[in-house]
Amino acid sequence: MKSPRCTGVTPVGRTAGIGELRVPTAIAVTGADLALPPQDERTLPAAVLADLDRQPLDGALAAVQALVDQYGHVIVVYSRSVPAAVEQRLHTIRSLLESDRIALFRPDLPPLATAVLARQLRQLASCDLGPGVLASAGRLLTHYLHAGALLGSVARLDRVPVVGLTSHARSWVPGSQFGVLAHPQPELVKATPETVLPGPEFGTWLLVARGQLQSDWVTDVLAPAWKVQGLRETHLPAESADWWGTGKAIEFCAYLPDLSVLYQLVTSVRQSVCHWCGIDVIGDRCVFCSATPPPTSDLTARPAARALTAGD
Repeated sequence: MKSPRCTGVTPVGRTAGIGELRVPTAIAVTGADLALPPQDERTLPAAVLADLDRQPLDGALAAVQALVDQYGHVIVVYSRSVPAAVEQRLHTIRSLLESDRIALFRPDLPPLATAVLARQLRQLASCDLGPGVLASAGRLLTHYLHAGALLGSVARLDRVPVVGLTSHARSWVPGSQFGVLAHPQPELVKATPETVLPGPEFGTWLLVARGQLQSDWVTDVLAPAWKVQGLRETHLPAESADWWGTGKAIEFCAYLPDLSVLYQLVTSVRQSVCHWCGIDVIGDRCVFCSATPPPTSDLTARPAARALTAGD
């Protein structure tokens, strides 16, 4: 297992190469409730871009430009339940600044899991990963999150496809509570001391955020069944009620807490160079410019074209 302290990971503030001072990539979120407390001493602070849809455009532009000027690259992580006006403002800012150094990343995750993923990127930002690799790591690390909630009703839950008409009808029974897994595989169970949701097959910690629902099912039933190695609690994100269709919820997310494990996962994936903006990435899409690898035919044709030009 690679250690981010001793094998190739440059802590922030030290030189990443001879004569080169490496500046960490900024990880930004769209609300203070998505800026979770640090997981460890290496976790960098999140830049909070709050109320983007309420402040004057000039002020929002200046805030993002200041981050770009200070850090070089900015990755903005936000939830799919963010107000439409906030997402529109983010795209407007990126367009007006005409910058390919701003990545907008909206994972298909509930709000608490989105905050967890942002914190994992904040951990990795302290390492010697380039901005393109760091941004691409967000897509990779979603595969290692288990996100769900205990709900008092699923009558307005539309984001988890496993919920059908029968489940909706049952939610009206007084006192019913439902365990819902949204990621990685949608699942729903009626919460009882004998029923649990399918969990991760590797060691994780569990983060729990309590809303307006009173229950110990997550901590007393689910956590032991998932064999979690640590448990922490936090406040329920503001966007969670909209995402789950009810404020009567206890949201949870199982995640990998250790920086060395996260670093090993990311660095074990083959890197390539984005053919459009030229930065190193992992995966099949650059998060900064959204470019995908060109067709194989283009890659084989280009050397021939250059050779013909040289021959002339």
